[in-house]
Amino acid sequence: MAFDGIVTRAATKELQEKLVHGKINKIYQPTQTELVFTIRSQGKNHSLLFSVHPTYARLHLTEDTYTNPKEPPMFCMVLRKHLSGAIVEAIEQFRMERIVTFTLKTRNEIGDISHKLLIAETMGKHSNVMIVDKEKGHIIDSIKHVSMAQNRHRTILPGQIYKLPPSQNKLNPLEMNGEQLLRKLDFNAGKIDQQMVGIVEGFSPLIAKEIVTRAHFGPNEVYMEKFAEVQQRLVDHKYTPTIYRAGKEDFHVIPISTFNGETIRFQSVNEMLDAFYSGKAERDRVKQQAKDLYRFIKNEKSKNERKLKKHQQTIKKAEKAEHFQKMGELLTAHMHLVKQGDVSINVVDYYDPDQKEITIELNPNKSPSENAQSFYKTYQKLKNSKRMVEKEIIRTEEEVNYFDQLLQQIDVASVEDIEGIREELREEGYLKKQKINQKHKNKPKKPEPENYMASDGTVIMVGKNNKQNEYATMKLAHRDDTWLHTKDIPGSHVIIRAKEFSEQTLIEAAELAAYFSKSQNSSSVPVDYTKIRHVKKPNGAKPGYVTYDNQKTIYVTPSKETVDKLRK
Repeated sequence: MAFDGIVTRAATKELQEKLVHGKINKIYQPTQTELVFTIRSQGKNHSLLFSVHPTYARLHLTEDTYTNPKEPPMFCMVLRKHLSGAIVEAIEQFRMERIVTFTLKTRNEIGDISHKLLIAETMGKHSNVMIVDKEKGHIIDSIKHVSMAQNRHRTILPGQIYKLPPSQNKLNPLEMNGEQLLRKLDFNAGKIDQQMVGIVEGFSPLIAKEIVTRAHFGPNEVYMEKFAEVQQRLVDHKYTPTIYRAGKEDFHVIPISTFNGETIRFQSVNEMLDAFYSGKAERDRVKQQAKDLYRFIKNEKSKNERKLKKHQQTIKKAEKAEHFQKMGELLTAHMHLVKQGDVSINVVDYYDPDQKEITIELNPNKSPSENAQSFYKTYQKLKNSKRMVEKEIIRTEEEVNYFDQLLQQIDVASVEDIEGIREELREEGYLKKQKINQKHKNKPKKPEPENYMASDGTVIMVGKNNKQNEYATMKLAHRDDTWLHTKDIPGSHVIIRAKEFSEQTLIEAAELAAYFSKSQNSSSVPVDYTKIRHVKKPNGAKPGYVTYDNQKTIYVTPSKETVDKLRK
């Protein structure tokens, strides 16, 4: 992912055009690594996201909605105290680095005008957001505190003077020329793209590789020419915001010729960044919070799969039950030929149309009668075990399917959905129930399925875990609403909340059902749909499990773009 100095320059340019002279109305801190500012500018509210996530550090306008904690973190309180109502006077990038400074005009406690700097450094695991007193130059606070023990070059703590990150002595691509680049490059050493990253400020490996690819290892003048092409785009602010999909996703504002897969172009850099990063940091948070849960469910599923294998082996063995019955009957019929101590006996198999002889193995320590009884007992034991194991196989298959469904739900869950899955496992007895202090016991929250809106305005409801699925299908939906689910594939319950709706709405609801299923990345996914009145929950069934009939099937290919459009 190339959130480099070039992308920072392009994003900063757009932020200057949209936010300068705007007023900060609201400040939120949804997570420990994210800040959201609501800025009123040009007659419209803009949501500005700052992220210091070690993998997804970035800065851009967003259309996503974030769930805020009940108690705002301390840094959020500090920002509200100093910046609520502040006017954005300037937004500037430092050289070609991933450092953007917001100059803000505000008023202090006694009403006098003062200026604060909000500095965003989006540099991977070293990312930070700081509020700095412009006149004094000291740090008021930061989202991440860095002591001298952590970084000997600079300390980021309240009261310390703000210092820029240590210089890497790279050349600014806006101030240099191709000849300077050539003088720095050592063509005999190879790895030209890696050398370029170490020489030119703001260049990521993606852009350096692009210049080398365009040059085709030609004469030195070609490198100068290709560098000049990129440089001119930076000077003219001529960008082509594009997401590239070729195995893995990537993006940039400079056209990349090394990608051969799908490309999605955007009107603005901020739209591209919002589309690319949307959900990625959320998925990472879910992954961290659900790590233990995922491992537990995976283990339970594997345990039941092993149990299922043993049951199937028992069934295979039980299929020989009739053989033991036959041996017992043949031995009984030929009892007069058997002597005490015989290890075997050859008898006529009267079950065989050809009346061939068959050898019956005997236990010499048992009498002929006891040998016959042993065959009958084995027959009865296998017959009974088959009956019991067949029931166990059904129950174990249900367990495997249940845990498979939970794994799929974790894949598409939000942080709130994960807690619902955890609570369900407690209620079903798989996890220990939490001890609740009676004084602080809250009324159980109702599950909240997600609502989407179809192109024609029809509301579509999606359950993201079993509690939501059951609540949506059995409590919220009307009998004439339409229910959808992927055919024989673990997935969400999807409900079209209308008696009449367009064909397009049906397709969009089916795409939601396919997207929130185990076949999210497949094409031509079968989705069943029927009226709610044909959906039933069997007595004693696990949460979210239903049976249905009178269904029809539609085939769709899910896409994230469609889901995002319906969500917004």
